[in-house]
Amino acid sequence: MENLFAALNAVLSFVTPVSDFFWDFPKMFDFWKAIPILGSFSLAIIVLVGSGIYFTFRLSFIQVRKFKAGLQTLMEHRQISTGVSPLTAFLLSTAMRVGPGNIIGVTGAIAAGGPGALFWMWISAFFGMATAYTEATLAQIFKEKRGDTFVGGLPFYARRLCGNKAWVGVLLSGMYIFYALMCLPAQGLNVITSAGAIAEMVTGLHFELQSTFYYVGSVVVLVLVAFMAFGGIKRIGKWADRLVPVMAVIYILTVLLLIVTNLNSVPYFFGAVFEGAFTPEAIFGGFFGTALLQGVKRGLMSNEAGQGTITMAAAAADAKHPCEQGIISALGVFLDTHVICTMTGFIIVMAHQWGVNPEAWKAAKTYPKFLLSMNAMAPEMLQTLVLILVSICFCLFAYTCVIGFVSFSEISANRISSNQA
Repeated sequence: MENLFAALNAVLSFVTPVSDFFWDFPKMFDFWKAIPILGSFSLAIIVLVGSGIYFTFRLSFIQVRKFKAGLQTLMEHRQISTGVSPLTAFLLSTAMRVGPGNIIGVTGAIAAGGPGALFWMWISAFFGMATAYTEATLAQIFKEKRGDTFVGGLPFYARRLCGNKAWVGVLLSGMYIFYALMCLPAQGLNVITSAGAIAEMVTGLHFELQSTFYYVGSVVVLVLVAFMAFGGIKRIGKWADRLVPVMAVIYILTVLLLIVTNLNSVPYFFGAVFEGAFTPEAIFGGFFGTALLQGVKRGLMSNEAGQGTITMAAAAADAKHPCEQGIISALGVFLDTHVICTMTGFIIVMAHQWGVNPEAWKAAKTYPKFLLSMNAMAPEMLQTLVLILVSICFCLFAYTCVIGFVSFSEISANRISSNQA
C-alpha cells in the first residue's frame, strides 16, 4: 500500500506544477508583467472572469433576474422518460463541483491571501453564474439522444459551433479524459485516507498503510465506483439524488453548529473578509492583489464556471427549455461558492489560527490547517463528533468527484469512438 501511495504522490508531483503553469501563464514572462493592471493576472483568470462579466451584462444580470425561477424549477416533480430530471442533473453537477477543494481550496486561498480572498471568491462566482448559465444552455441546445439518455457538453457543442468539424470534438474529449485521469489519483487518495481517519476515530485504533484495512478499503472503493459507472448516467443520477443532499446538509449543519457556539466571532469574520479584500494583513502580503488573485483562482477552480467540465451533466437533463437548465447550472455555482465555500471560510477566519496559534498554523499543511481551525472552534466535548462528521463529508466529496470523472470520461470516450464523430 505504501508503494501505491508513493505512486500517487509521484503523479501529484507531476500534476501540480503543470496545473500551476497553466493557471499562472503568462505571468512568468516580463513582457506580460509590464502590461498595466492586466499583467497582474493570468490569461486563464482574464478569460474566465472576463467571460462572466461579459455574459452578465449581455444577458442583463440573468443570474439575478431568473434566480427565483431556477429555484421553482428545482422544486418541480416531473415524470422523465428520457435522460434525467433537471433536479437530478443539478445534483449530478453539484457532485462534481462540491469536492475536497471546497475545504482544501478555500483553506489554501485564505492561508495565502488572507480572509479577503473569500470576498473575491464571491465576486468571481457571481459573474461565473452567468458563464455557467451560458455553457449549460449550449449543452442543452446541442445535446444528442442515445437510447434512453441524452449526451452532450463542451465536446459536442464546440464541434457544432466550429463548423461540425469532428477533430474539435475528439480533441476536447481527449483533453477532458486526460484531465480526469490526472485528477482521479488525488480524489481516490482522498476517499481512502478520509475513510481511514473515520475508522481510527470511531474505533480508537491506528491503521498502518500496509494494514489489511487499507487494502480492503481500496477494493471496496473500486467496486463501488465500478458499480456506479457501469450503471450509466441514470444510476449515477439516482445515487447523486441521495448522496449530494446528505453530504451538503451534514457539512452545512456541522459548520452552523460551530458558528452558533462561537457567535461572538461572527462580527470579526465579516470585518476581516471585507477589510482584508482591499487591505490584507502583512502576514498575507499586505496588498489587495494577493487576496484578489487567490480568491478568484480558488473560486474558479471550485465552481468550474466556464471550464466546460460540468456541461455534460447539464446536457443529460430532459428540460422543457434549454435556458431552464442554464439557470439551474448557475444555481450550482451559487451553492458551491456562496454556500459551501463560505461555510469553510467561516471556520478558517473565525478560528484565526494564524494569529492565535501562529507556530502550529505555519507548520501545518493545508488540510491540517482546516482541522486545526475546526478543533479550535469546536467545544471540547464535541471535537471528536465534529471531526467524524467533517471526515465523512470529505470522503463523500471525494467519492462523488471520482464518480463524476469516470462517468463524464465515458461520455467523452463515446464522443471519440462514435461513428458520428
